[in-house]
Amino acid sequence: MTYKILIVEDDPIVRIKIKGHFAQAGHTVFEADNGTVMKEILSKEKIDLILLDINLPGEDGIQLTREVRNTSDIAIIMVTGRTDPIDRILGLEMGADDYVTKPVEPRELLVRAKNLLWRIQLTRDALDQAEAAWSQLEKDDSRFCFLDFEFDVAQRQLLKGSEMVKLTKAEYELLVAFITHPNRVLGRDRLLNLISHRVDTPSDRTIDVLIRRLRNKMEESIKNPKIFITVHGEGYLFAPEVI
Repeated sequence: MTYKILIVEDDPIVRIKIKGHFAQAGHTVFEADNGTVMKEILSKEKIDLILLDINLPGEDGIQLTREVRNTSDIAIIMVTGRTDPIDRILGLEMGADDYVTKPVEPRELLVRAKNLLWRIQLTRDALDQAEAAWSQLEKDDSRFCFLDFEFDVAQRQLLKGSEMVKLTKAEYELLVAFITHPNRVLGRDRLLNLISHRVDTPSDRTIDVLIRRLRNKMEESIKNPKIFITVHGEGYLFAPEVI
């Protein structure tokens, strides 16, 4: 596949060198030497990947990454001469998908970009499938019972006896994933794919946090859970029989 690539780099020699390799691979390449030009291009073009330098005039790459990530899931690879681990951690925390230090080998950068975009496409396909599954469940007016709970998917209601258990949207979607895959171990990555488009700044810890919230609301004993079972090194299992 070919993609639209935006190179944000104030060094024209580095910019031209990277552009040549990506253009030769068949991608459409746009260039910017600062954040202002970058934003202009993003407002006009549907960019698939940004190759973003940290050291830029005006807003630096870390600030720009945070701004982009607030409104978009565009793939971002930071390309920079900074080697301090703090910069790498900060860049990734702001939402960058990868981090490459200069001098960078353009062919390596091309491979990293290809692999990143491929993983993103797989995730989007999984999200589309999950969205279709949720929509079908809601249309079917599905109700599931387990232990002393009744879960009405269409109405988004979880009842324990006659008492309503309030769920956030992310908790609801995670419970749907478990209900439709009972007695199967689901890894964090798979679960995250089912909800990450509806959760701010998703990470590996997102699932652990949501599981803890569901346990607090549904388990009789947090220390000895009977519903959401941790399978160490693999993920979580929804243990009750579902009817």
